[in-house]
Formats: sequence, C-alpha cells, structure tokens
Amino acid sequence: MKVLCVAEKNSIAKAVAEHMSGGRVAAENTGNRYIKNYKFNFDFGQPWGRCNVTMTCVSGHLTELTFPSEYNADWKYPAPDRLFNAPVSVSIPEGNRTIASNIEQEARHSQALFIWTDCDLEGEHIGGEIREVARKANSRIEVKRARFSNIERAHILAAARRPTALDDKQVEAVNARLELDLRIGFAFTRFLTNNLRSLGGPLSSMVLSYGSCQFPTLGFVVDRYFRVKNFVPEPFWGIKVAHERENQNVTFSWARGHLFDRASVIILFERCLVAKMAKVTKVQEKPTSKWKPLPLTTLEFQKNATRFLRMTGAEAMSVAEGLYQKGFISYPRTETDRFDKGMNLRALCEKQTPDTRWGSFAQNLVNGAFQQPRQGRHDDKAHPPIHPITYAAPSVLNANEQRVYEFVARRFLACCSEDAKGMATDIEITYGDEIFGAHGVIVLERNYLDVYPYENWTGTTMLPKFTLGEQFEPTEAMMTEGKTSPPSYLTEADLLALMDANGIGTDATMAEHIKKILDRKYVFTHQRGGARGLTEFIPSALGCALIEGFDRMNFETSLGKPFLRKEMELKMKAICNGRTTKQAVLQESLTQYRQVYDQSQEQLGVLRAVRKPHIPRNGMGLELTETNHHRQACRQYVFPGQN
Repeated sequence: MKVLCVAEKNSIAKAVAEHMSGGRVAAENTGNRYIKNYKFNFDFGQPWGRCNVTMTCVSGHLTELTFPSEYNADWKYPAPDRLFNAPVSVSIPEGNRTIASNIEQEARHSQALFIWTDCDLEGEHIGGEIREVARKANSRIEVKRARFSNIERAHILAAARRPTALDDKQVEAVNARLELDLRIGFAFTRFLTNNLRSLGGPLSSMVLSYGSCQFPTLGFVVDRYFRVKNFVPEPFWGIKVAHERENQNVTFSWARGHLFDRASVIILFERCLVAKMAKVTKVQEKPTSKWKPLPLTTLEFQKNATRFLRMTGAEAMSVAEGLYQKGFISYPRTETDRFDKGMNLRALCEKQTPDTRWGSFAQNLVNGAFQQPRQGRHDDKAHPPIHPITYAAPSVLNANEQRVYEFVARRFLACCSEDAKGMATDIEITYGDEIFGAHGVIVLERNYLDVYPYENWTGTTMLPKFTLGEQFEPTEAMMTEGKTSPPSYLTEADLLALMDANGIGTDATMAEHIKKILDRKYVFTHQRGGARGLTEFIPSALGCALIEGFDRMNFETSLGKPFLRKEMELKMKAICNGRTTKQAVLQESLTQYRQVYDQSQEQLGVLRAVRKPHIPRNGMGLELTETNHHRQACRQYVFPGQN
C-alpha cells in the first residue's frame, strides 16, 4: 500500500520523515527547489501495516480567493460596493502550481493521504486545500489527519498510528473568514483610496489599506494617544506619617490615599497634629506567597517577549516557529495554559539538567522538588502550553534563538517549582481620626524565583516591632501634594492585551495585525526611556485622521471600534462548534459591513474634513510631518519631569 503524507513546510516534512523512517529515507527533487519528496517505509499498525510512504509538503496556503479580472482592472469601476456580492473563485496562484502538481502526481498512485499540517485553524484549512488537490487526481483516496504538537520522535510515531479526520467545520470557518476579509478589505480599501486621494498632498499617491482587524487595532492606539494628548493634570493632597524605630524609618500610608479638596485635607491633618499620639490598632503577621507563573500560551509568550526580551511579538513568534521546526520546543501557537495530567513533565525537567545556568535547578526538581504546574482556565483542546521538548545547547542556536529558548525553558521550570514563600506583616494605626497602615514582607523561600529572573518580589521590607495598643508620637507628619499623571502610550504588551480582551484576531495573528499598521504607516514606534526602553505605539497623522473620521460619523458600529470584528470572530467559533454555517455568517456579516459602507458614503464629507488638522497639503513628507508633531507630544506627556 502506498501512502502520501503532506506537511505544511519542508522542515517539518523532513523531520517527520526522519522519525518515521528511522533515518532510512531517500530524498527526491520536485518542480519546486525548496520542496523535496522523502521516500521510505513505515509500519502504521492495523489496519494498514507496512506501507510505502512519500512525505512532501506545501508552503503555507496552497490556494487563494480572487475576484474576476474585470473587478481588478479599475478601482473605480465597478464601484467598490459591488465587491460585497461580486463572484469569487478559488484558484492556485502561479507560484504554487508546481507544488500542487507534485501532490496530484503522488496522489494518483496512493491509496491514502495523511495531512501533517499545523494543528490550528489555518493548518486545518491548508489541510482542506491539500485534500481537494489530491482528490482531483484520485477521487477515491482515503484522507486522514495526523494531530501533533511537537516533533519529538515518540510523539510523531504516535500521531502517525492514531490518525483522525480533518475537521470540516474548522475548514469552513476559515473559508468564511477569508471571503469576508477579501470582500470587506477590498471594498473599504478602494473606498478610502478613491475618495481621499483627491485631497492631494501625501495622500495623492498612497493606497489607504483597510482591514477589519487592522482598523480596531489602530483605534486602540489612537484612543490612547488622544487620552494622553488631552490629559489635564488635577492636583491632590494627602497626609504622610513616618516613624523611626530600631534605626528604621517606617512610612505609614493614609487609608484615604489622597483627596482632591485641599481644605478638607488641612482640617483632617490638623486633627492629627492635635492628637499628637498615634495608637497601634492592628498588628498581623501571616504567611504569604507569590504564585509561580501559569503555563505559557501564545499571547503570554508574545507579551513577555516584548517586556523581557525586547523583541516584537512578530519577531518572537518567528523565532519560536524556527525552534519548533528544529524540534526544540512545542508548537508555539496555543491558547492552553494547563498541562494534561498524563504528560511526563518530570522527564522534560530532566532533559534540562545539562545546562550550566539552570541545570542544577532542574536537577533539584528531578530529585524531589517537582511540583505540578498550576491549572489555568484555558484549553484549546489542540495543543499543550509552550514548553521545551529537548535540551538545546547555546552552541546550536543563534542569539535570538538562545534568548527565546532560555525564556521558554526557564518559564517551564518555574511552572514545575513551588510558589515563593514569605511572611507578611501589616500594622495599622489611628492618628487623630485617620487610619494609616504599613506593610512589610520577608521572603523566606525564593523557590521558582531562583530560575525565573523575569520576576522579582519587589518592595520587600522587614518592619520593626510594634505592639497592639501601644501609643507613640510619629517622628514625622506632613501634608503632601501631587498631581494626577497621564496614562502612558500603549506598549505592544498593552496592545496585545486589548486585542485579546476585545476579540481582535487570534493568538496566532495578533502580532501580524500590529505589524501591518506599522507597515501601512498608520502607527510608528517610540522608545520610552531611550534605546533599551519599552517600545510604545503612537499614531501617525494619517492614522489619527482615519480613526477620527469614522468616529465622528457617530455610527453604532464605527470601523475604528472593535465591535464588528469581535462579533465576526465569535461567529467563526460558532461555525467550529456547529452552531451556525458558513453561508449564514457570510450573509449576516456582509449585511452589517454593507450598512456601514453605505453610511460612510453618505457622510464622506466628515471623513474628508478630518484630514485638515492632521495632514498638510504642502509637499512635506508625511512621515517627517508626523514625526515632528508626535515627538513633541512624547516629550510633553510621556516623560513628565525627565531632563
């Protein structure tokens, strides 16, 4: 019996073939120089037994969805709104035809097709594309799906011998999303470009791209920018009490925090001074813990990469994909933050013992300190949390791979350790009619913190001895004054969190949407605190104008808000769950977007008018104009008090 296996990329095809063949594999060239056919024998077990296998691959999506040529010749005719119901067709682009031809040729003489694409929505859809191409050549070919989350040998062999079926509901969900993105994206891109180019200046030669994920993402950045720009500081007053004891100065925080009425604070402060003596009304000591981190999801990985590794989410995911393809870590696209209880996590810890940096910590876990990781609330039922599969010595990794692998390994070991433990002391006093408190923590056992330098138990301090009921005269009592501070511009971690909370994109695509608004020059970045500081997102003049324009139209469903896209993502999940169909989602979503399009057309003057305060008509480059304008805003609002 002959079996055709098709992976999503050549590196996976080669690794799977090596494992299944036990290293006895013959590689043959194909019409595409980046793709090989790997020939070998493999025993699949019952019912097929030993088979002749050809393992090959595609290179991402095999097909594309397109409009007929008459809809692409001129962006004005037919009108952009015709794209909401124009015919579309699935075709194989020129660059993929040799790949499709290879699959067809191998499928003609095969009795079974095994899909080895990544086990996520996109991978399922690519599997569906492969199936259709194979069936054109051999309508009777039996189709199976290998489900795997890493390319460790035992895992691959188990996936080969326990195949499942392609999930057609997931394939249909992606089909719906691709068609919606094509129709909506092209219609609004042409609408914006056609109607705003006539304003001249830098807009006259620009393509104003629209995407139903890109615009809400841009909207978050613009909203935060204007919150910073329009921020008005408000003065407030408070009371500070301090007392020196045992050569230690203890500061007691006012229970009210601060008030915005100076006269009221003066009255309350004077009552404290009249009382002279403070009385200890509470002394409490109790054990406390700093919880170890949850197992690592894609979203948390990207957020942490921006904070700790100074990499963008897109860069970090690209590196993680490479580590996965080399077999060093598990599949990096996962929503799961809980390990299956059947996984042998101790064995994975043991694989980390050779490392000179965290090997001794891993050995301690193996010797008995191992603790079961915390159980998060998310499980995508497809992949485990991101974790190391085998040990990767620094010598086999480049600089970025070393940083990402180290983070993944340390995070995993931290998950398998104990919470950090300490003793917390809380002291409460009354001074006049006011209540003040002091909090101290002594770290007794660092535990997971010893292997996870990305976190610390900061602000820890030991308080001197106070006795319940005792009275003392504070060493210092004074009124304090301050002003409210503006919010910071969004970091990538902030933006990813907002996208996640509002259903914009998936864990696997969020970083790509952020990259697109940067590539489109709707947003640019600024380093807070210098070259090694956090990267913040600031909208360009064009980005501000686009979002403000749609917001001022006062639709219930503004394109700059996340509601329409969030609703669409929920509908995709409903297709996957069998609660609705592709056709129902297409009809409903296109009706909603068509209504917004018609409203935008009616209020086009509002959108064109917003351009004036943002984008000049002169010949200055748009990028230079926005850079000068927004850097002044950065100095004024993001860095108060900085020299």
